[in-house]
Amino acid sequence: MRTPLIAGNWKMFKSVADTVRYVKEFRGLVKDVTGVEIVVAPPFTAVHAAAEALRNSNVGVAAQDLYWEREGAFTGEISGAMIREAGAEYVIIGHSERRTLFGETDDAVNRKAQAAIAAGLIPIVCIGETLDQRDRNETFDVLDRQIKQGLDGLTGQQIPELVIAYEPVWAIGTGRNATPAQAQEAHAHIRKRLVQWFGAEAAELCHVIYGGSVKPENARDLVSQPDVDGALVGGASLDVRAFQEIISRSRTAAVGGPV
Repeated sequence: MRTPLIAGNWKMFKSVADTVRYVKEFRGLVKDVTGVEIVVAPPFTAVHAAAEALRNSNVGVAAQDLYWEREGAFTGEISGAMIREAGAEYVIIGHSERRTLFGETDDAVNRKAQAAIAAGLIPIVCIGETLDQRDRNETFDVLDRQIKQGLDGLTGQQIPELVIAYEPVWAIGTGRNATPAQAQEAHAHIRKRLVQWFGAEAAELCHVIYGGSVKPENARDLVSQPDVDGALVGGASLDVRAFQEIISRSRTAAVGGPV
């Protein structure tokens, strides 16, 4: 059974001082939690401070993006090696906000995923459809294209090294989340394609997590689905107690039993 992974994406929130205060409190709240992989993704400016404050804890650190070149004349960009040096172990790639607001393509996602793996980072690769695409019954076609192009060139041995985050674009920051049944349907389709294109063992080991208005009230129902291996949490992860509650409920969903 795959261990649930819960990652908090802070987006463009929290200063370095805010980050340190948060993670010092947070590591105490979750220090005895087992059976869940926990990750926080602060802004670039706070990655190093977060990693230092979380040293020797059970919480990993992610960056929110990277560039695929190791170094060069790329003003404003950050490489995988720089992220690793700052203390991150994970990196979010292809978030819908990167795709819709900054024009990130499936080809860019692919290059970033390969660069992340080469740098020793675990990519959290985001895929998902817009509301218009869902209304046109194109969800599976969109997912197929994003998986095929975004993971092109990766091997069956590399797929277990990454995380896929299914995030329906219409559910991000809207308060409207996919139902557990909708999430399971999409996750099952993703895993079926991983089996088809990368092999059954790779598909079985790869984490496929859900993102889109995850909060304490719906975390357990979502993570209890057989193909939902955790959550990429946005706004709710900014509140330390809410994020801790999401982790607690997700762990309960994974092991079974009452909330």
